[in-house]
Amino acid sequence: MESSRDRLEERLQRLAARAEEEKVFSRLYVEPARAAADAADARRRAGVTLGPLDGAIVSVKDLFDVAGEPTLAGSLMRRDVRPAEADAVVVARLRRAGAVIIGKTAMTEFAFTAIGDNPHYGTPGNAADAARIPGGSSSGAGVSVAEGTSDVAIGSDTGGSVRIPAALNGVVGFKPTARRVPLDGAFPLSPTLDSIGPLARTVAECAAADAIMAGEEFRHLQPVDLSGVRIGIPRGALFAHTEATVADAFDHSLRKLTLTGMAVADVAIDDLLIEMKKATKRASIAAMEGAEIHADWLAAGAATAVDPHVSEPLARAASVPAPVYMRALRRRRELMAAMDERLSGLDALVLPTVPILAPTIAAMAADEAARDRAEGLLLRNTQVANQFDLCAISLPMPGTDLPSSLMLVGRHGHDSRLLAIAAAVETLLTA
Repeated sequence: MESSRDRLEERLQRLAARAEEEKVFSRLYVEPARAAADAADARRRAGVTLGPLDGAIVSVKDLFDVAGEPTLAGSLMRRDVRPAEADAVVVARLRRAGAVIIGKTAMTEFAFTAIGDNPHYGTPGNAADAARIPGGSSSGAGVSVAEGTSDVAIGSDTGGSVRIPAALNGVVGFKPTARRVPLDGAFPLSPTLDSIGPLARTVAECAAADAIMAGEEFRHLQPVDLSGVRIGIPRGALFAHTEATVADAFDHSLRKLTLTGMAVADVAIDDLLIEMKKATKRASIAAMEGAEIHADWLAAGAATAVDPHVSEPLARAASVPAPVYMRALRRRRELMAAMDERLSGLDALVLPTVPILAPTIAAMAADEAARDRAEGLLLRNTQVANQFDLCAISLPMPGTDLPSSLMLVGRHGHDSRLLAIAAAVETLLTA
């Protein structure tokens, strides 16, 4: 079995060879990673293990605190902030579990957009085609796993920022129920909607990372018997404007699922989606909470130093009165309860993670209207899990030249059940 140190060195060599044009990683921890890999190898020789990620090469998004350095969150504005005094909770837990933290991955500025571009530090090219967008906001995370420089990457997900880059790069991405994983030490976008989740090659690796970050005892993931699983397909608005290639791959995957004896039925949720849209008509919860987090530089007129795709929606949201925000939160709680009741007879929803294949970086830069349309489509399906506080996982679908993925969405708090179902679906799709 190849040692952790050997695996690490192979990745460091690959990264060193492209150092002058590096866009996937914003920072590397070469010597600390070597020390962690050597320690993992020593434990293995002694017959000791710290768990399923002992010796695994793990990257973390550039919004997680690492002691002794400023947390940039993809922005030039944070280069001179006070260095973090301690690691983020999830980083500390991963270290204690023996993970080899190789570095921090690139992200969109302040984790705000879904395209994956960053005008300050550069845009990582998609792992399947470097001319295409990586998806955001955890852009470097998705690319690092897909290209094999990370075994597991840790991202954040406020409207799909783990699952979108996972889908576009062809890897697995898991968004847990909000607040299951502590947010301490993670630069926020929206405390109400933010979740921390892993990206990896397999559901099992995601489940292992999730358990460690949630502070739960790891149990070997046991795929369920799909013949006893009840799946709902939310036909309607979430299937509109789906590219033919994605729709065909989804239909093919769905046929494979139905052959297992899984109970599959259409389920209507468009009425709840409409009500949520009404509740956030003035501004999204993420934008309103983000406007409060960034109020100082918005008030100081420093928006010109920030990507306008970030600063402009935040500035608009800053003018929304507090009662509008409070009503949106109250209405959201009511709609969360209604969604939970609607899903009470199901184990999960299934739908395409995103309805489009990754467009080119050049096309997004050349046409603002096309960029806005693409971003809306990228976020449309994934944001449902955040808005209604559900758990969700993105799995690659076979049969497309560029990566495409289906998403399983589980009820609030049913994370373990969803991961077990996902493990069985993964086996079926990769057979």
